[in-house]
Amino acid sequence: MPPEPPGARHPAPPRPDGDAAVTARIEVKLAIDPAAAATTAAALFRHPAVAAIQRGRVRRARVVSTYLDTPDGRLASAGIALRLRRDGSRWLQTVKGPPLAPAGGALHARGEYEWPIPGPRLDPVRLATTPWRRQLGRALAGGELAPRFTTDVERATLKVAFPDGTRAKLTVDVGAIRAAHAAAGRRRRPLRAPVAEVGIELESGSTARLFELAAALTAALPLTVATAGKAARGQALAQGRPDGWHRPVRAQSVPLAATARAAAALRAIAVECLHQVAANAAGLVDDDDPEWIHQMRVGTRRLRSCLALAARFVPADRLRPLLAEIRWLAGILGSARDWDVFATETMPAAAAGSKADPAAAASFRRLAASVVRRRHDARAAASHAVRSTRFQHLLLAGGAVCATPDFDLKAPAVAGPAAAGPGPRAVDFARRLLRRRHRRLVRRADACAAGGPEQRHALRIAAKKLRYAAEFFAPLFDAERARDYAAALASLQDVLGRGNDAATAARLVDELAAEGDGPALAALRAWVAATTAELEPELARAWKQYAKTQRFWRKP
Repeated sequence: MPPEPPGARHPAPPRPDGDAAVTARIEVKLAIDPAAAATTAAALFRHPAVAAIQRGRVRRARVVSTYLDTPDGRLASAGIALRLRRDGSRWLQTVKGPPLAPAGGALHARGEYEWPIPGPRLDPVRLATTPWRRQLGRALAGGELAPRFTTDVERATLKVAFPDGTRAKLTVDVGAIRAAHAAAGRRRRPLRAPVAEVGIELESGSTARLFELAAALTAALPLTVATAGKAARGQALAQGRPDGWHRPVRAQSVPLAATARAAAALRAIAVECLHQVAANAAGLVDDDDPEWIHQMRVGTRRLRSCLALAARFVPADRLRPLLAEIRWLAGILGSARDWDVFATETMPAAAAGSKADPAAAASFRRLAASVVRRRHDARAAASHAVRSTRFQHLLLAGGAVCATPDFDLKAPAVAGPAAAGPGPRAVDFARRLLRRRHRRLVRRADACAAGGPEQRHALRIAAKKLRYAAEFFAPLFDAERARDYAAALASLQDVLGRGNDAATAARLVDELAAEGDGPALAALRAWVAATTAELEPELARAWKQYAKTQRFWRKP
């Protein structure tokens, strides 16, 4: 299926029977600092942005939901959530499917089937009417379904209506998730995680209004973008991960239909890039693994590259401020990443050749203290940036841009033939782009043959831009050819990247020079020179392999 436009409510699947409420839930989620949940919730409903659009009064109820799955979490692995919910005096049975195409970052979108039931007992007949009947049926037939976790929250709900006619539902949930966790060699012990979140759910109209309200609330209250809903957090808790996050989030390929239009494809890709940035935030703040910083930095680079391609579809006054904020974040992450690489790769490699020299070894130990301090400071700056309101606004601004009608080509932002109709097909757009970037890479390679560090840097940038574009649009073309091309281009970029690491190391050595320890600095400079020289034949081999690789975007 082509990417769904995010500016309007997702079309509901066919109604299976008269009792089921079949919807596609689209909402922006924000997390509340649990320590300030009560005061934040009260202030939220008094906020001027909410007071100006509220319709009716705040309704309150206790909502208890029990999520069922197999012991190995097969439903959750397939993106399915099955729950029994008591909402006030009502009982509901609900099945949610995998995330829909608009989902990513703060935006949550899933198909949902929900039925009123007389009590807390599954109705298998209803489950058989959903698109996920096979997975549910196998779990039921095996007798494996059992409660995995429960959410118990006090919910406050307020309906809102925006001036453009968009209608939404604002909810605040405060409570807890509880799960029984089986630790190795121990009795089952209960785990608990707090729930304090805001949901702004679309009823009809434009998704962009949800982001605008979220930005207004985040500016005044201790709120952050929530990339994981209660079902995902509960599943993590059941696996023994109370914090919810597990491992750094890497880039994912976005499925694109052959009939997809360029703007819709770029929007879907941008949402995925934005999600990579947002989903690494918690780990970056709370864990020491440098991979969190690396993956968020990759996400910012990919997002910037994608949005630059979308410039013809999005008004400059909307895109330019967002790109500036992404550059701000990329700069901070880049500094932290540079010191990570220097401390964990460059220093050990350079010091290995100096172990036989006691004076040089002692010099490296003294210099290491300076490197540790600078690395700590750079990481602290990255953590501070990610905890800031500015970072939350970046994520919400990115979501708003992806949700605007012009990015979805409902109201074309450019004049002339390019704006006519639904815009160019993604496959045609991709062919022109890839052909143009390949030619630029060849020109940079020719200049690099007789040039120096500046020309090599320009070649690396051209290779990086081509690789991002190739990864973005590869799903539109033959998979095997795209895979072979990606491997050859990745090998070329790897050599160029190691050369850039050497150049970065030289710059950092110059920064450290004021702190003395000449023997270690001399050894580091020697390592940089030797590494740069060793890369020359590798670069020639990588280029030769790339040059003979078939370009996958060419027509057969």
